[in-house]
Amino acid sequence: MKFFCYLQSIPLVSVSCISYNCNASSTCKKKKKKKKAIDPPPPPLCLATLYRSLHGLCESRKQMARRRVGFCLSDKKRRRMNLSAFADLCAGRGIDVVEIDLSQPMGSQGPFNVIVHKLSDVIVEAEYDSQSQELLSNFQNYISAHPQTVLLDPLPAMTKLLDRFASYRIMSQLQNTVKDKSICCPPYLEINTSERSAIQAAIQSKQLSYPLICKTRVAHGSCSHEMSLIFSEVGLCDVRPPCVLQSFVNHGAVLHKVFVVGDDHFTVERPSLKNFPPGPCDRSTIFFNSHDVSKPESSSHLTALDDSMPRLPPPSNEAMVALVRHLRAELGMALFGVDVIVNIHTHTLTVIDINIFPGYEGVPQFFSSLLNYIESIMEKQEPLQPVVDPSLASTQPPSDCNETLCPAEGKTS
Repeated sequence: MKFFCYLQSIPLVSVSCISYNCNASSTCKKKKKKKKAIDPPPPPLCLATLYRSLHGLCESRKQMARRRVGFCLSDKKRRRMNLSAFADLCAGRGIDVVEIDLSQPMGSQGPFNVIVHKLSDVIVEAEYDSQSQELLSNFQNYISAHPQTVLLDPLPAMTKLLDRFASYRIMSQLQNTVKDKSICCPPYLEINTSERSAIQAAIQSKQLSYPLICKTRVAHGSCSHEMSLIFSEVGLCDVRPPCVLQSFVNHGAVLHKVFVVGDDHFTVERPSLKNFPPGPCDRSTIFFNSHDVSKPESSSHLTALDDSMPRLPPPSNEAMVALVRHLRAELGMALFGVDVIVNIHTHTLTVIDINIFPGYEGVPQFFSSLLNYIESIMEKQEPLQPVVDPSLASTQPPSDCNETLCPAEGKTS
Protein backbone atom coordinates (compact mmCIF):
# COMPACT_ATOMS: atom_id res chain seq x y z
CA MET A 1 0.00 0.00 0.00
CA LYS A 2 1.12 3.55 -0.73
CA PHE A 3 0.19 4.39 2.86
CA PHE A 4 2.92 2.23 4.32
CA CYS A 5 5.54 4.20 2.34
CA TYR A 6 4.78 7.06 4.65
CA LEU A 7 5.23 4.83 7.71
CA GLN A 8 8.83 4.11 6.83
CA SER A 9 9.75 7.75 7.41
CA ILE A 10 7.90 8.02 10.74
CA PRO A 11 9.42 6.46 13.87
CA LEU A 12 6.65 4.62 15.70
CA VAL A 13 7.32 3.85 19.33
CA SER A 14 5.13 1.36 21.14
CA VAL A 15 5.31 1.30 24.91
CA SER A 16 2.15 -0.67 25.55
CA CYS A 17 3.68 -4.17 25.57
CA ILE A 18 6.99 -4.61 27.45
CA SER A 19 8.65 -7.92 28.30
CA TYR A 20 11.17 -8.21 31.09
CA ASN A 21 14.18 -10.52 31.48
CA CYS A 22 14.92 -11.17 35.10
CA ASN A 23 18.27 -12.82 35.97
CA ALA A 24 17.75 -12.56 39.72
CA SER A 25 18.07 -15.53 42.07
CA SER A 26 15.33 -18.15 42.53
CA THR A 27 14.56 -16.58 45.88
CA CYS A 28 13.66 -13.35 44.15
CA LYS A 29 11.44 -15.25 41.76
CA LYS A 30 9.46 -16.78 44.60
CA LYS A 31 8.62 -13.44 46.11
CA LYS A 32 5.29 -12.12 45.11
CA LYS A 33 5.66 -8.76 43.50
CA LYS A 34 3.25 -5.99 44.31
CA LYS A 35 1.42 -4.84 41.24
CA LYS A 36 1.96 -1.20 40.38
CA ALA A 37 -0.80 0.99 39.05
CA ILE A 38 -0.34 1.71 35.38
CA ASP A 39 -1.73 4.48 33.23
CA PRO A 40 -4.65 3.60 31.00
CA PRO A 41 -3.63 2.72 27.45
CA PRO A 42 -3.76 5.46 24.82
CA PRO A 43 -6.67 5.35 22.42
CA PRO A 44 -6.14 3.31 19.26
CA LEU A 45 -4.69 5.25 16.34
CA CYS A 46 -7.00 5.45 13.36
CA LEU A 47 -5.37 4.70 10.00
CA ALA A 48 -7.34 7.47 8.30
CA THR A 49 -6.28 9.99 10.92
CA LEU A 50 -2.64 8.96 10.66
CA TYR A 51 -2.79 9.21 6.87
CA ARG A 52 -4.24 12.71 7.13
CA SER A 53 -1.52 13.73 9.56
CA LEU A 54 1.22 12.35 7.34
CA HIS A 55 -0.30 13.90 4.24
CA GLY A 56 -0.55 17.26 6.01
CA LEU A 57 3.09 16.99 7.08
CA CYS A 58 4.19 16.25 3.51
CA GLU A 59 2.15 19.14 2.14
CA SER A 60 3.64 21.47 4.76
CA ARG A 61 7.13 20.41 3.77
CA LYS A 62 6.32 20.99 0.11
CA GLN A 63 4.95 24.42 1.04
CA MET A 64 8.17 25.28 2.87
CA ALA A 65 10.25 24.17 -0.11
CA ARG A 66 8.26 26.38 -2.52
CA ARG A 67 8.45 30.15 -2.55
CA ARG A 68 5.19 32.06 -2.74
CA VAL A 69 4.22 35.49 -4.05
CA GLY A 70 0.71 36.82 -3.63
CA PHE A 71 -0.93 39.23 -6.07
CA CYS A 72 -3.74 41.47 -4.89
CA LEU A 73 -5.03 43.23 -8.01
CA SER A 74 -8.34 44.27 -9.51
CA ASP A 75 -9.71 42.09 -12.30
CA LYS A 76 -8.89 44.83 -14.80
CA LYS A 77 -5.30 45.16 -13.63
CA ARG A 78 -4.88 41.38 -13.58
CA ARG A 79 -6.01 41.08 -17.20
CA ARG A 80 -3.89 43.99 -18.40
CA MET A 81 -0.82 42.60 -16.70
CA ASN A 82 -1.53 39.08 -18.02
CA LEU A 83 -0.91 37.61 -14.59
CA SER A 84 -1.44 34.03 -15.76
CA ALA A 85 1.54 34.35 -18.12
CA PHE A 86 3.67 35.77 -15.31
CA ALA A 87 2.59 32.86 -13.07
CA ASP A 88 3.85 30.40 -15.70
CA LEU A 89 7.22 32.18 -15.76
CA CYS A 90 7.42 32.05 -11.95
CA ALA A 91 6.53 28.35 -11.87
CA GLY A 92 9.61 27.61 -13.96
CA ARG A 93 11.75 29.03 -11.14
CA GLY A 94 9.96 27.26 -8.30
CA ILE A 95 7.77 30.18 -7.27
CA ASP A 96 4.03 29.84 -6.72
CA VAL A 97 1.80 32.77 -7.67
CA VAL A 98 -1.32 33.12 -5.53
CA GLU A 99 -4.19 35.41 -6.47
CA ILE A 100 -5.31 36.87 -3.15
CA ASP A 101 -9.03 37.21 -2.51
CA LEU A 102 -9.58 40.05 -0.04
CA SER A 103 -13.09 38.82 0.71
CA GLN A 104 -11.59 35.67 2.28
CA PRO A 105 -9.33 35.40 5.35
CA MET A 106 -5.75 36.05 4.24
CA GLY A 107 -4.32 33.73 6.87
CA SER A 108 -5.64 30.67 5.04
CA GLN A 109 -4.24 31.93 1.72
CA GLY A 110 -0.69 32.45 2.99
CA PRO A 111 2.08 32.30 3.85
CA PHE A 112 3.74 34.69 1.39
CA ASN A 113 7.31 35.73 0.79
CA VAL A 114 6.15 38.77 -1.16
CA ILE A 115 2.81 40.44 -1.85
CA VAL A 116 2.45 42.59 -4.97
CA HIS A 117 -0.63 44.78 -4.91
CA LYS A 118 -2.42 47.79 -6.28
CA LEU A 119 -5.05 48.59 -3.69
CA SER A 120 -5.70 52.08 -5.03
CA ASP A 121 -9.43 51.44 -5.42
CA VAL A 122 -9.76 50.10 -1.89
CA ILE A 123 -7.67 52.90 -0.36
CA VAL A 124 -9.71 55.63 -2.07
CA GLU A 125 -13.07 53.99 -1.37
CA ALA A 126 -12.16 53.38 2.28
CA GLU A 127 -12.61 57.12 2.80
CA TYR A 128 -16.38 56.70 2.56
CA ASP A 129 -17.25 52.98 2.21
CA SER A 130 -17.41 50.73 5.28
CA GLN A 131 -16.87 47.52 3.30
CA SER A 132 -13.67 48.90 1.75
CA GLN A 133 -12.57 50.04 5.22
CA GLU A 134 -12.96 46.48 6.49
CA LEU A 135 -11.07 44.98 3.54
CA LEU A 136 -8.23 47.45 3.99
CA SER A 137 -8.13 46.87 7.74
CA ASN A 138 -7.95 43.09 7.29
CA PHE A 139 -5.13 43.48 4.80
CA GLN A 140 -3.20 45.80 7.12
CA ASN A 141 -3.73 43.45 10.08
CA TYR A 142 -2.30 40.52 8.10
CA ILE A 143 0.77 42.53 7.08
CA SER A 144 1.30 43.67 10.67
CA ALA A 145 1.08 40.09 11.92
CA HIS A 146 3.54 38.84 9.26
CA PRO A 147 6.45 41.30 9.24
CA GLN A 148 8.57 38.82 7.27
CA THR A 149 6.29 39.31 4.23
CA VAL A 150 7.62 42.02 1.92
CA LEU A 151 4.95 44.32 0.53
CA LEU A 152 5.33 45.83 -2.93
CA ASP A 153 4.66 48.57 -2.24
CA PRO A 154 4.14 49.96 1.31
CA LEU A 155 0.61 51.26 1.87
CA PRO A 156 1.67 54.65 3.33
CA ALA A 157 3.78 55.42 0.26
CA MET A 158 0.98 54.45 -2.11
CA THR A 159 -1.53 56.50 -0.16
CA LYS A 160 0.76 59.52 -0.48
CA LEU A 161 0.93 59.20 -4.27
CA LEU A 162 -2.85 58.99 -4.53
CA ASP A 163 -2.91 62.62 -3.38
CA ARG A 164 -1.44 65.02 -5.93
CA PHE A 165 -0.97 67.61 -3.21
CA ALA A 166 1.47 65.22 -1.52
CA SER A 167 3.14 63.89 -4.67
CA TYR A 168 3.71 67.38 -6.09
CA ARG A 169 5.41 68.44 -2.88
CA ILE A 170 7.83 65.56 -3.41
CA MET A 171 8.41 66.57 -7.03
CA SER A 172 8.96 70.21 -6.12
CA GLN A 173 11.89 69.20 -3.90
CA LEU A 174 13.75 67.52 -6.76
CA GLN A 175 15.53 70.63 -7.98
CA ASN A 176 16.86 71.21 -4.48
CA THR A 177 18.05 67.65 -3.87
CA VAL A 178 19.46 66.88 -7.34
CA LYS A 179 20.77 70.33 -8.26
CA ASP A 180 23.59 69.25 -10.54
CA LYS A 181 21.43 67.05 -12.78
CA SER A 182 19.21 69.70 -14.43
CA ILE A 183 16.01 68.22 -13.04
CA CYS A 184 13.03 70.31 -12.00
CA CYS A 185 9.27 70.42 -11.52
CA PRO A 186 7.02 73.18 -12.96
CA PRO A 187 5.59 75.70 -10.47
CA TYR A 188 2.24 74.51 -9.12
CA LEU A 189 -0.60 75.49 -6.79
CA GLU A 190 -2.87 73.51 -4.49
CA ILE A 191 -6.38 74.84 -5.08
CA ASN A 192 -9.11 74.46 -2.45
CA THR A 193 -11.35 77.34 -3.48
CA SER A 194 -13.36 78.27 -6.58
CA GLU A 195 -13.03 82.03 -5.94
CA ARG A 196 -11.36 83.34 -9.08
CA SER A 197 -9.72 86.41 -7.55
CA ALA A 198 -8.10 84.32 -4.81
CA ILE A 199 -6.78 81.82 -7.36
CA GLN A 200 -5.37 84.60 -9.58
CA ALA A 201 -3.65 86.20 -6.58
CA ALA A 202 -2.04 82.87 -5.72
CA ILE A 203 -0.94 82.39 -9.35
CA GLN A 204 0.84 85.73 -9.28
CA SER A 205 2.34 85.09 -5.86
CA LYS A 206 3.77 81.70 -6.93
CA GLN A 207 4.80 83.06 -10.33
CA LEU A 208 2.89 80.51 -12.37
CA SER A 209 2.59 81.28 -16.08
CA TYR A 210 -0.21 80.66 -18.54
CA PRO A 211 -1.26 78.35 -19.96
CA LEU A 212 -1.98 76.22 -16.90
CA ILE A 213 -2.71 72.50 -16.64
CA CYS A 214 -5.49 71.70 -14.19
CA LYS A 215 -5.58 68.22 -12.61
CA THR A 216 -7.79 66.62 -9.96
CA ARG A 217 -6.35 66.19 -6.48
CA VAL A 218 -7.10 62.44 -6.41
CA ALA A 219 -4.62 60.69 -8.70
CA HIS A 220 -6.67 57.55 -9.24
CA GLY A 221 -9.70 56.44 -11.19
CA SER A 222 -11.12 57.55 -14.52
CA CYS A 223 -11.75 61.09 -13.26
CA SER A 224 -8.06 61.58 -12.50
CA HIS A 225 -7.33 61.53 -16.24
CA GLU A 226 -9.78 64.35 -16.93
CA MET A 227 -7.70 67.51 -17.24
CA SER A 228 -7.95 71.01 -18.68
CA LEU A 229 -5.68 73.61 -20.22
CA ILE A 230 -6.47 77.15 -19.01
CA PHE A 231 -5.20 80.13 -21.02
CA SER A 232 -6.15 83.18 -18.95
CA GLU A 233 -7.75 84.49 -15.79
CA VAL A 234 -11.16 84.23 -17.49
CA GLY A 235 -10.68 80.47 -17.74
CA LEU A 236 -10.21 80.12 -13.98
CA CYS A 237 -14.00 79.85 -13.72
CA ASP A 238 -13.51 76.30 -15.06
CA VAL A 239 -11.45 75.28 -12.04
CA ARG A 240 -13.14 72.62 -9.90
CA PRO A 241 -11.44 72.31 -6.50
CA PRO A 242 -9.78 70.48 -4.93
CA CYS A 243 -7.24 70.39 -7.75
CA VAL A 244 -3.71 71.25 -8.82
CA LEU A 245 -2.73 74.04 -11.20
CA GLN A 246 0.63 73.58 -12.89
CA SER A 247 2.46 75.81 -15.37
CA PHE A 248 2.42 74.24 -18.81
CA VAL A 249 5.90 73.67 -20.30
CA ASN A 250 6.33 73.37 -24.06
CA HIS A 251 8.04 70.05 -24.73
CA GLY A 252 7.64 69.22 -28.39
CA ALA A 253 4.64 66.92 -27.87
CA VAL A 254 6.83 64.10 -26.51
CA LEU A 255 6.26 62.48 -23.12
CA HIS A 256 8.88 60.20 -21.61
CA LYS A 257 7.29 57.50 -19.46
CA VAL A 258 9.83 56.16 -16.98
CA PHE A 259 8.85 52.74 -15.61
CA VAL A 260 10.64 51.64 -12.45
CA VAL A 261 11.03 47.99 -11.35
CA GLY A 262 13.27 47.80 -8.32
CA ASP A 263 16.77 48.84 -9.38
CA ASP A 264 15.83 48.80 -13.08
CA HIS A 265 14.12 51.51 -15.07
CA PHE A 266 12.87 51.68 -18.64
CA THR A 267 11.95 54.75 -20.68
CA VAL A 268 9.24 54.72 -23.35
CA GLU A 269 8.24 57.64 -25.56
CA ARG A 270 4.58 58.59 -25.85
CA PRO A 271 2.70 61.36 -27.67
CA SER A 272 1.81 64.42 -25.60
CA LEU A 273 0.28 67.89 -25.84
CA LYS A 274 1.66 70.11 -28.57
CA ASN A 275 3.32 73.46 -27.94
CA PHE A 276 1.22 76.54 -27.13
CA PRO A 277 2.23 80.21 -27.15
CA PRO A 278 3.40 81.24 -23.65
CA GLY A 279 1.46 83.87 -21.74
CA PRO A 280 -2.27 84.59 -21.34
CA CYS A 281 -4.43 84.69 -24.47
CA ASP A 282 -8.06 84.94 -25.45
CA ARG A 283 -8.72 81.23 -25.86
CA SER A 284 -11.35 78.95 -24.35
CA THR A 285 -10.36 76.27 -21.90
CA ILE A 286 -9.43 72.96 -23.53
CA PHE A 287 -10.78 69.90 -21.73
CA PHE A 288 -9.13 66.57 -22.47
CA ASN A 289 -8.48 63.07 -21.14
CA SER A 290 -4.80 62.30 -20.71
CA HIS A 291 -5.35 58.76 -21.98
CA ASP A 292 -6.57 60.18 -25.29
CA VAL A 293 -3.34 62.07 -25.87
CA SER A 294 -0.61 59.95 -24.29
CA LYS A 295 -1.45 56.30 -24.92
CA PRO A 296 0.72 54.47 -27.51
CA GLU A 297 -2.14 54.35 -30.00
CA SER A 298 -3.35 57.90 -29.32
CA SER A 299 -4.11 60.18 -32.26
CA SER A 300 -5.38 63.65 -31.41
CA HIS A 301 -5.24 67.15 -32.88
CA LEU A 302 -3.84 68.19 -29.48
CA THR A 303 -0.64 66.25 -30.15
CA ALA A 304 0.01 67.49 -33.70
CA LEU A 305 3.22 69.47 -34.25
CA ASP A 306 4.43 71.57 -37.15
CA ASP A 307 6.86 69.72 -39.40
CA SER A 308 9.32 72.55 -38.89
CA MET A 309 9.58 71.76 -35.17
CA PRO A 310 13.00 70.16 -34.56
CA ARG A 311 13.08 66.94 -32.56
CA LEU A 312 14.41 67.34 -29.04
CA PRO A 313 17.29 65.19 -27.77
CA PRO A 314 16.25 62.43 -25.33
CA PRO A 315 16.91 62.88 -21.62
CA SER A 316 20.43 62.00 -20.54
CA ASN A 317 20.86 58.61 -18.94
CA GLU A 318 22.83 60.19 -16.09
CA ALA A 319 19.91 62.45 -15.21
CA MET A 320 17.42 59.58 -15.42
CA VAL A 321 19.49 57.40 -13.10
CA ALA A 322 19.79 60.24 -10.59
CA LEU A 323 16.03 60.89 -10.76
CA VAL A 324 15.04 57.26 -10.25
CA ARG A 325 17.54 56.74 -7.43
CA HIS A 326 16.27 59.80 -5.59
CA LEU A 327 12.59 58.93 -5.98
CA ARG A 328 13.14 55.32 -4.90
CA ALA A 329 14.81 56.52 -1.71
CA GLU A 330 12.23 59.24 -1.12
CA LEU A 331 9.17 57.08 -1.78
CA GLY A 332 10.43 53.74 -0.48
CA MET A 333 8.77 52.10 -3.48
CA ALA A 334 9.86 49.66 -6.18
CA LEU A 335 6.98 49.72 -8.69
CA PHE A 336 6.07 53.16 -9.98
CA GLY A 337 6.18 55.38 -13.04
CA VAL A 338 7.38 58.92 -13.63
CA ASP A 339 6.13 61.25 -16.37
CA VAL A 340 8.99 63.35 -17.70
CA ILE A 341 9.20 66.02 -20.43
CA VAL A 342 12.11 68.01 -21.83
CA ASN A 343 11.76 71.79 -21.94
CA ILE A 344 12.22 72.87 -25.57
CA HIS A 345 14.07 76.03 -24.53
CA THR A 346 16.32 74.89 -21.68
CA HIS A 347 16.43 71.11 -22.33
CA THR A 348 15.81 70.70 -18.61
CA LEU A 349 14.38 67.37 -17.47
CA THR A 350 10.96 68.30 -16.07
CA VAL A 351 8.94 65.92 -13.86
CA ILE A 352 5.18 66.40 -14.20
CA ASP A 353 3.65 63.34 -12.48
CA ILE A 354 4.32 60.13 -10.52
CA ASN A 355 2.17 57.02 -10.98
CA ILE A 356 1.50 53.99 -8.78
CA PHE A 357 2.21 50.55 -10.33
CA PRO A 358 1.68 51.64 -13.97
CA GLY A 359 0.84 49.37 -16.90
CA TYR A 360 4.42 48.98 -18.20
CA GLU A 361 3.12 49.07 -21.76
CA GLY A 362 5.99 49.02 -24.23
CA VAL A 363 8.36 47.33 -21.75
CA PRO A 364 8.93 43.76 -22.95
CA GLN A 365 11.42 43.17 -20.12
CA PHE A 366 8.82 43.85 -17.42
CA PHE A 367 8.14 40.21 -16.47
CA SER A 368 11.79 39.19 -16.30
CA SER A 369 12.75 42.34 -14.40
CA LEU A 370 9.91 41.92 -11.88
CA LEU A 371 10.72 38.25 -11.35
CA ASN A 372 14.42 39.00 -10.84
CA TYR A 373 13.56 41.66 -8.28
CA ILE A 374 11.17 39.34 -6.41
CA GLU A 375 13.83 36.62 -6.34
CA SER A 376 16.41 39.07 -5.00
CA ILE A 377 14.04 39.74 -2.08
CA MET A 378 13.42 36.03 -1.44
CA GLU A 379 17.14 35.26 -1.36
CA LYS A 380 17.45 37.40 1.78
CA GLN A 381 14.50 35.76 3.57
CA GLU A 382 14.17 32.83 5.92
CA PRO A 383 12.18 29.82 4.64
CA LEU A 384 8.43 30.19 4.95
CA GLN A 385 6.76 28.74 8.01
CA PRO A 386 3.86 26.56 6.84
CA VAL A 387 0.31 27.10 7.97
CA VAL A 388 -0.81 23.74 9.35
CA ASP A 389 -4.48 22.92 9.61
CA PRO A 390 -5.07 22.02 13.30
CA SER A 391 -7.44 19.23 12.25
CA LEU A 392 -4.53 17.41 10.61
CA ALA A 393 -2.69 17.16 13.90
CA SER A 394 -5.57 15.51 15.74
CA THR A 395 -5.08 11.94 16.91
CA GLN A 396 -8.68 11.39 17.85
CA PRO A 397 -10.25 8.92 15.42
CA PRO A 398 -13.47 9.83 13.65
CA SER A 399 -16.57 8.11 14.97
CA ASP A 400 -17.06 6.18 11.72
CA CYS A 401 -13.52 4.80 11.55
CA ASN A 402 -13.05 1.16 12.72
CA GLU A 403 -9.50 0.58 11.47
CA THR A 404 -6.76 0.87 14.06
CA LEU A 405 -3.02 0.54 13.98
CA CYS A 406 -1.18 -1.32 16.79
CA PRO A 407 -3.98 -1.15 19.35
CA ALA A 408 -2.48 -0.75 22.79
CA GLU A 409 -3.25 -3.32 25.44
CA GLY A 410 -2.67 -2.77 29.09
CA LYS A 411 -0.55 -5.68 30.37
CA THR A 412 1.07 -6.44 33.65
CA SER A 413 3.83 -8.85 34.38
